[in-house]
Amino acid sequence: MAYNLKEVLNKKVRLSSGHRMCAGCGAPTVVRNVLRALDDEHNAVISCATGCLEVSTCIYPYTAWKNCSFIHTAFENASATLSGAIEAYNALKEKGKVKKETKFIGFGGDGGTLDIGLQSLSGAMERGHDIAYFCYDNGAYMNTGTQRSSSTPHFADTTTSPAGKEVPGKMQRRKDLTEIMSKNNTVYVAQTALVGNLKDLHDKSEKAIYTEGPTYVSVLSPCPRGWGYDPSDLSVISKLAVDTCFWPLYEIENGVYTVTYKPANKLPVEEFLKMQKRFKHLFKPENRWMIDEIQKEVDEKWNFLLEQEKNTHKDNA
Repeated sequence: MAYNLKEVLNKKVRLSSGHRMCAGCGAPTVVRNVLRALDDEHNAVISCATGCLEVSTCIYPYTAWKNCSFIHTAFENASATLSGAIEAYNALKEKGKVKKETKFIGFGGDGGTLDIGLQSLSGAMERGHDIAYFCYDNGAYMNTGTQRSSSTPHFADTTTSPAGKEVPGKMQRRKDLTEIMSKNNTVYVAQTALVGNLKDLHDKSEKAIYTEGPTYVSVLSPCPRGWGYDPSDLSVISKLAVDTCFWPLYEIENGVYTVTYKPANKLPVEEFLKMQKRFKHLFKPENRWMIDEIQKEVDEKWNFLLEQEKNTHKDNA
């Protein structure tokens, strides 16, 4: 359906204000707008892995979650919990004991998704459960002090990959879970972010929630404490991630790639990097090679997506 911002903003609030997430954090904006893609008449069962989102929105005896059923799970089993919940729902529905239409939605950070929770996510996708899983990806274990995760970008400074004389930050490229999920029996996969308007996030969330079968969406979720930017720059840094193609926006529907945003002026990746303290060591003259290496990785991924879009659309013409 057509995107109407006023109508979207008037939908039920399912994550209320007054939670304890940090100022300038992307996660609550991600979650609130993902859930705005859900029609008001639908119930939602939310399974949330341990992490910043859970510990800051559900502190006993208070909760920021409204108009939905919220389940806090351990790091590793948010998707398994959803699998059990949807099977119970289907059994009760068959017996006529529940009538309200319900959607099953998972949230986890990159630690609880790309690392600790990958096995249960992969299993739920492979079994074909009708669930939509959203990773709010902030690129480290922010909740416990900014330790590296497999989503931490190349050369980023974290508490467990500190930039110093011997090692210049994290030495491995980030894991590309969006691509992994596209090969995992997942019928719809997408990557999106918080940018100037929320249409891309809304459209992909709506597709993920209402597409029958297992779906997965990675959402870039900046973290002011872990990345080292001013909290007021949340939207600026999100837009730079997209306009430099550090975080390209695309979707894969039944194997067909579509790049949903192509910058008119693709900016150099250093425009995104220089706003963050975790990359400040890259701007020493002797470390210019690291910026060049990241730019090479970004360009490789962007060219791969453009080629995949061209080939898969041609095959399905």
